[in-house]
Amino acid sequence: MTGLLVVTAVPAEADAVRAGLTDPTVTVAPVGVGPAVAGAATARLLALAEAAGRPYRAVVSAGIAGGFVGRAPVGGTVLATRSVAADLGAESPTGFIPVEDLGMPAELLGGGSVVPADPGLLGALRTALPAATVGAVLTISTVTGTAASTAALADRHPDAVAEAMEGYGVAVAATQAGLPFAELRTVSNPIGPRDRGSWRMREAFAALTTAAAALR
Repeated sequence: MTGLLVVTAVPAEADAVRAGLTDPTVTVAPVGVGPAVAGAATARLLALAEAAGRPYRAVVSAGIAGGFVGRAPVGGTVLATRSVAADLGAESPTGFIPVEDLGMPAELLGGGSVVPADPGLLGALRTALPAATVGAVLTISTVTGTAASTAALADRHPDAVAEAMEGYGVAVAATQAGLPFAELRTVSNPIGPRDRGSWRMREAFAALTTAAAALR
């Protein structure tokens, strides 16, 4: 068995992670933006490693994210207690309906819309990163950009601290492979009305490099 697999969405995130690694056995791979491509690419990497007789021991989804105001500060680090497919379900006149509440047979839902982080892996990261904010990280396909949608997400997920676009897809791939999973993010911007002037990419990438020392 080989070391940890860390997947990011884009090469810039992968570079930031590699710059902070202290464990040479950790593999870092950018796999693409969005839950579908991230899940498919992660599953392929895991299958190839297993076929080669060098399976990974665990998977971490890492990168930058938006943070909920008052819950996760810009420039801060976030660890997911669970990765949530926040837009997997249906709209209705009374609000959003999670996929678990749509009446589908359980066997069609797989793991549902929530994948908890592995307790052991999350515990190790929390010990190494004691200042990190801990809570649910939402996976979305459309970045939140209005006050109304931000409020709706925050109300539906009171434990959510951040949103990103890949964690749930990577989590499903890891779970299907029987491997521990965790999600680590650093916050580049507050979630809310889209304002590029409020983004702090340099700070978020620097924080990601610092946090990467915990990946081992």
